[in-house]
Amino acid sequence: MNSFFAETSLFWQIAVGVLAFAVIFLGILVQRRLSFSGRLVQEVRKERDATAERLRQMEDQAKAERQTLFNSMAEGVALLDRAHRIQLVNQSLEEQFGLSVDVRGQALGEAFRRPELTQLLARLETERMLSCEIDVGGSPARYFEVTAATVFGRDGESQGAILVFHDLTRIRQLENTRREFVANVSHELRTPLSLIKGYVETLLDGAITDPELSAKFLKTIERHSNRLTNLIEDLLTISRLESGQVTLQMKTIPLRPFAASLIAELQSRAKERGTTIVNEIPEELHGRADPDRLEQVFVNLVDNAIKYGRAKGCVVVKGRAANSQVELCVADDGPGIPADARERVFERFYRADKARSREAGGTGLGLSIVKHIVQSHGGKVWVESEAGHGANFCFTLPV
Repeated sequence: MNSFFAETSLFWQIAVGVLAFAVIFLGILVQRRLSFSGRLVQEVRKERDATAERLRQMEDQAKAERQTLFNSMAEGVALLDRAHRIQLVNQSLEEQFGLSVDVRGQALGEAFRRPELTQLLARLETERMLSCEIDVGGSPARYFEVTAATVFGRDGESQGAILVFHDLTRIRQLENTRREFVANVSHELRTPLSLIKGYVETLLDGAITDPELSAKFLKTIERHSNRLTNLIEDLLTISRLESGQVTLQMKTIPLRPFAASLIAELQSRAKERGTTIVNEIPEELHGRADPDRLEQVFVNLVDNAIKYGRAKGCVVVKGRAANSQVELCVADDGPGIPADARERVFERFYRADKARSREAGGTGLGLSIVKHIVQSHGGKVWVESEAGHGANFCFTLPV
């Protein structure tokens, strides 16, 4: 009996021990499982955050690439949403319209204040693509062709619109220049031709029998024939210069004696107005240029200074070395050039004082020829002037 109880007690001890071991083992197993699950959750979270960061970086990169692409376009671009509010504008558009503030989120009409654009978008409701031309105004005036197109999503529904602004200013300026050129050439040709025709008809009607009168008329005809010849030669010169057909024969020129010889040839013109011409070019100054073309530049500038300077005044020819170049200037003491005319005096046929220019004669092409010759030498030409204080025409040449 005692043996039975002893065996039973041993059995329960072993069973309790096994049960305790099983509980401990299960606890360790559960703890490891929980620890593994925690690490797994952390890894998943980490991967999720990393993926989200990569997606954000990819989105930022895509936005930056789109913005870079838009900014690299010469045309201005504006992207609108369904409500026609601006979502994106590129750098060209900001520069074209001088946008100094962020216009994103604004209505197109509010940002640009152009009724033509608002009307264009209203018409876009029934059309997929439209265009119009707008005049922005300003000084000088600016012109744009605006093309608007509807942007559709994958479902075929409208997502907004895109507007492309193409700058037409240069084209319009060239068209205006062409029209002005044709009008000016026609006028310059018509005036002497009309006079020549009138005097010839008078001579044919009997004035030729009067020696004194016929000699006077023939001198007038000769003068206007020379005017026509000079005009045609100047036109041909500009045409050759602009088309690059002129070959320069570059030589090193001592500038003081070169200017002195040309001043001597113009002394008769200067005496008619009582003008004194002073040569202040230093003896040691040399320049590299085509002598024939440089002569045209000097003669045009000095002749203009004599014509438009004051009577019994003074014309000064100056020169100096400046920044590895030679700078030459012809200064007069006339009425000067108004500020709004200084930028245009080198245009063909442009005259700051039309009445006085007609009276003084000339073709109206001299300063344009000067500009083209100087530029063909790699130099630049400009004018410095104040109203009532004369004009100073300067240009540069290679040393």
